[in-house]
Amino acid sequence: MPYNKNKQQAFQAAQQGVDHAVDIYKDLVRNDPDYGHHLKDLKNEVNEAFEQIQNALEVASESQLDQLQKFQSDLQSIVSNVDFGE
Repeated sequence: MPYNKNKQQAFQAAQQGVDHAVDIYKDLVRNDPDYGHHLKDLKNEVNEAFEQIQNALEVASESQLDQLQKFQSDLQSIVSNVDFGE
């Protein structure tokens, strides 16, 4: 039973991480005086969400795999649309 609970917790952490990153991305305004700060927050959230997805992929059930891959794709879209200045 704990194994299934860990799967669900890992999946939920990944989902929440992606949701949080998407929320920050949606609120990002280029000419906002705090743009640089928000961009840094977004970068941190995206990196954290990628880590959470990787952790979830290690224990994911087959039914969770498709959604986790979609989460990765969503994050990759954010990375592609934002210049993190690297």
